[in-house]
Amino acid sequence: MSTYRYSRWDGSQQLPPFDADDVLRALSEDVLAEGDVRRALQRLMQRGMRGGARGGDIPGLRRILEQLRRRRQAELERSNLDSVISDLEERLAGIIEQERGGIERRLHAAEQASLDAPPGADQDQARMAEQVLRRTAQQRRDRLDALPPGVAGRLNGLRDYEFMDPDARDAFNALSDELRQQVLQNYFQGLKEGVQRVTPEELTGVRDMVRDLNQLLEKHAEGTDTRADFESFMMQHGQFFPPGIETLDQLIDHLHRQASQMASLLASLSPEMRGELESMMDELLRDDRLRWDMARLAGNLQALRPDQAFGEPYPFEGDEPMGLPEALAAIDRQQRYDTMEEQLVGARDPDGLERIDPELLRDLAGEDATEDLAQLRELTRALEEAGYLERDGGRLELTARAARKLGTQALADIFSRLRRESLGGHALPHAGSGGERTDETKPYEFGDPFAVDINRTLFNAMARTGPGLPVAIGPGDFEVHRSEETTVSSTVLLLDMSRSMLLRGCSTAAKRVAMALHTLIATKYPRDRLYVVGFAYYARQIAPEAIATLSPYEFEYGTNLQHALIIARGLLGRRGGNKEIVVITDGEPTAHIANGQVEFAYPPTIRTMQSTLREVGRCTREGIVINTFMLERSRYLSEFVDLMSRINRGRAFYVEPEHLGEYVLVDYVSKKTKRVA
Repeated sequence: MSTYRYSRWDGSQQLPPFDADDVLRALSEDVLAEGDVRRALQRLMQRGMRGGARGGDIPGLRRILEQLRRRRQAELERSNLDSVISDLEERLAGIIEQERGGIERRLHAAEQASLDAPPGADQDQARMAEQVLRRTAQQRRDRLDALPPGVAGRLNGLRDYEFMDPDARDAFNALSDELRQQVLQNYFQGLKEGVQRVTPEELTGVRDMVRDLNQLLEKHAEGTDTRADFESFMMQHGQFFPPGIETLDQLIDHLHRQASQMASLLASLSPEMRGELESMMDELLRDDRLRWDMARLAGNLQALRPDQAFGEPYPFEGDEPMGLPEALAAIDRQQRYDTMEEQLVGARDPDGLERIDPELLRDLAGEDATEDLAQLRELTRALEEAGYLERDGGRLELTARAARKLGTQALADIFSRLRRESLGGHALPHAGSGGERTDETKPYEFGDPFAVDINRTLFNAMARTGPGLPVAIGPGDFEVHRSEETTVSSTVLLLDMSRSMLLRGCSTAAKRVAMALHTLIATKYPRDRLYVVGFAYYARQIAPEAIATLSPYEFEYGTNLQHALIIARGLLGRRGGNKEIVVITDGEPTAHIANGQVEFAYPPTIRTMQSTLREVGRCTREGIVINTFMLERSRYLSEFVDLMSRINRGRAFYVEPEHLGEYVLVDYVSKKTKRVA
């Protein structure tokens, strides 16, 4: 149950930019065209809604997707992944220069010590130490000069190098540990202590964990129940993973996402940089068995999630440099862009909107996109709260209230065009008895409804006696309103549901007319009845409330007007008053029923024409008027309708589909009144 809270208006309140009627109106064209509420909602969600009753525009998913893609492209055009290796080369070059500087400082200190030493044994010892240091320094310089230019080669060369500068040694160890941590944490993110400061000699725990993990994943791939194995694995190795992982599927999804980051980074680099980074990773691990197990892990993850992208390249093309952590973070962000784009593209119904992560959307596309998403979600809620939309299991269906509202909207649209185009008056009803009042009056006669016109009555009295009070009113002074006697009508609307109606774009206009007629009769002429019969290969009665959701798949080949007239005659035979059949069609009959079977032929046969015209004759003998609205100017249809009109004395109209409703409703209303008093 909805709760409403009222307060005094102070100017700070914000009205929603739309209401349920706005949403229903925006859906109406697609609902009438296809009869599928879910598809109509999907299109509305994609394109958004413009200009509701309160002037609000609701951007659709297309605009949100455009905002997301613009931001993504801006990030791709800003950053340069190849700078990852350049950054490492610069850091290693800085460590090497720091070591060279340290060597020179050590030599300078030894020279100064030799000069400062007192003559004798102390000086001889200092000079000998200086010579040894010079030889060692030269060896170190030669080692540094011989280092290969690549990052992996320099890491390998400096791994066994004995640094003379302690600060340079600490900086190299810190860089090696940092890179090793980043490579391993790419798989095992969330590990804060187990991987931090990992040296090659301390990889035993990681090696055991990867081996056990591969065994667990391969056992799971075979279809074996691994719940107990997963619990045992997490008890032993859970410190390698972030909190919140409670099932093996969650662990696989997490590992797949992490492994895909490094694979995407490698795929996004130039071939030269990719080879350099792969060599560096191998050098950092320094364990053939671990490298093999890591490759095996990547293969297992891809096999377990074959439908998910793995290692997709991203076209970074900017100039802004970044290190390895920033590069992995940039890849992670691009993967989140992928996830969000999949969610937006996959949102094909209101439930799909609910599955979009608003926090992720806010992070990637901004606050405006999140607000747009919230308003799109409100579209469906507004329909449900207004009683226009209901759920039947997994299906969304319009309610009878929504069908009546669509009919009211169609009626208002049609009559608004009538006024603009001066196709005829549509008098408003006045309260009173004895029929509908008119603006004309007449002297009261015995038996007339006593609908006194006070103004005319007082005028007559004063004209007879002159001005003054009190006014003496005599029997002859009374004037009453003239009234119009309403007739009771029963109408059957025969709606052509042949495939040509759909292909020519006439079906939506015809459905709108049927809904508008139903609304007109239900609201203004409640004693009248409207039946709707659809006809194609055969004919069938349709509930007026179901007209809006007629599916295009219900439009078939064939135009069996004879069967439709049979059903219409049966429906009208039980009713009194005026009886009318309104036919809306775009083609001559091409099918009829003979011996209980449908016979179809195109071009139509003489038998089909004769069978249909015989049914027209039966309707004529029963006092049923047939009026036909032709949506096509074909010679065959015109000739057939001319024969119908001669037999039935009904009328025939040719109209464009967009003006169909105007003519049908004018014709219907024009027959509702007859002057009797």
